[in-house]
Amino acid sequence: MKYYFINKFETNNIDKQDKHTVIIYRNYSSKIVKEELILKIRNYCKKKGIKFYLSNNIKLAIKLNLDGVYIPSFNKSTKHLAHSFKKDFNIVGSAHNIREIRIKENQNVKKIFLSSLFKKNKNYLGINRFKVLAKLTKKSIVSLGGISKNNQKKLSLLNQSDFAGISFFE
Repeated sequence: MKYYFINKFETNNIDKQDKHTVIIYRNYSSKIVKEELILKIRNYCKKKGIKFYLSNNIKLAIKLNLDGVYIPSFNKSTKHLAHSFKKDFNIVGSAHNIREIRIKENQNVKKIFLSSLFKKNKNYLGINRFKVLAKLTKKSIVSLGGISKNNQKKLSLLNQSDFAGISFFE
């Protein structure tokens, strides 16, 4: 599975994706999430047969009948566990270290996005540290951070097929 993070609705980028891609809308520059925009993206993705998740707003994702929600590493809340979800609703989340992995496990996420694999930022893990952290959980791991067409083949070194990103898809 591939996870494509978007922060605006552009049909031409969504049109390039296949049915094995999940679109995750996250826009941290805007405090207000416009329901009409989320519905527009949801309906477009549904028409294309692509799953659609919302970042960091579980109540709205449930209300709008989305396919799932993405919980970023900075969200440590477990309040969502009090909600009831439809059977095929997925919760995924990101982590950068063992403490955040344990938080995601407590949040009952289905998959943990572990970053940053290749992108050399403050959360940079690299291949070896990534492998060590991935072995410390029984949850499915998704590679995140700096994945490009050039280094995509390196994911096989990690026995990883699931990955997430932004620039890879554009």
